[in-house]
Amino acid sequence: MSKDSKNGGISRRKFLQGVGSGIIGTYVLTPTIASASEKLTKNAEKLKLTVPVSMTVNGKGVHLQIEPQTTLVEVLRNQLGLTGTKVTCNNGECGGCTVLMDNKAVYSCHILALDCAGKEITTIEGLMTGEKLHPIQEAFIEHDGLQCGFCTPGQIMAAQALLLNNPKPSRQEVLEGMSGNICRCAAYPSIIESVLAAAEKTSGSTTTMK
Repeated sequence: MSKDSKNGGISRRKFLQGVGSGIIGTYVLTPTIASASEKLTKNAEKLKLTVPVSMTVNGKGVHLQIEPQTTLVEVLRNQLGLTGTKVTCNNGECGGCTVLMDNKAVYSCHILALDCAGKEITTIEGLMTGEKLHPIQEAFIEHDGLQCGFCTPGQIMAAQALLLNNPKPSRQEVLEGMSGNICRCAAYPSIIESVLAAAEKTSGSTTTMK
């Protein structure tokens, strides 16, 4: 008997035996814990509440099953693959995710997809006709209305909303109409010129929307 045992302590041998048992126990239990965790994850997936929603996106009817908290931008990017709409601040502050809802500009990161039921949504992809760029897209290229380009889809959609409702805006009206869209590259002078040029291109055929 060791000195530690006589004094009521734990011998080195017993300590090592205990550690060894713990390691073996952990090795045996790990697969069981992993299996239980996997089952819990699968059960949680089954318990997720989804609801149906229907809307029109770029002229096509879409019918989806979504979780109630899903935002419009999540539907557009993750479920419909329309990645032209960008997630920038994801807080409804910068305008990078701007799309049109019934021809009015909205921040798609800040609106629930359920609130778009029965609405007509237009994204940057919906402006083109086949392979032909929209006049606003052409104007942004011609007048260098972009630098890094990350905010450009939102800028163009905001410009489209402005020109649909005001086909011949003044410079001041363009400044006000585009004020909800931030450009971190500070390309604002070129953006304003692009919108004014687009107004010249489209004013002959654009109808004012009510």
